[in-house]
Amino acid sequence: MPESVLTVLKFCFLALLYLFLWRVVRVVIGEMRTPEAPAEGSDARRERRTRRGVRLRILEPPAQQGELYSLGDELTVGRGGGCGIVIVDDHYVSTVHARLFRRGDEVLVEDLGSRNGTFLNGTPVAGATRLRRGDRVQFGQTVAEVVR
Repeated sequence: MPESVLTVLKFCFLALLYLFLWRVVRVVIGEMRTPEAPAEGSDARRERRTRRGVRLRILEPPAQQGELYSLGDELTVGRGGGCGIVIVDDHYVSTVHARLFRRGDEVLVEDLGSRNGTFLNGTPVAGATRLRRGDRVQFGQTVAEVVR
């Protein structure tokens, strides 16, 4: 095969390799970003009204104190960008640390195998544990209170 053909094939291969790497980087960056808030349409307002009942208010650290998060059907907590509550500054929080979810009328918290555990009112969460108003949930060094 002539050397000019081999050179063209090398450049084509390099171009495909760079295209592949560029796509991989875009997907990874997209996964790390915080999810966007829902649009302000009537469906979003209706959903917010129905699910307004249970919220989580951050108490510690002081930099995030007062932040409120509404619970839909399920909410994950962790350092990963795909979580509903992203806790970036707490290095004791796992990438996907815990989840809060509804089962009927109850709201439960479950540790997802985190290294440092999830605590409910100072007690380690062993399985799916029911949450009540005023309960304090600790993920790493971040403490949140259940508000209704």
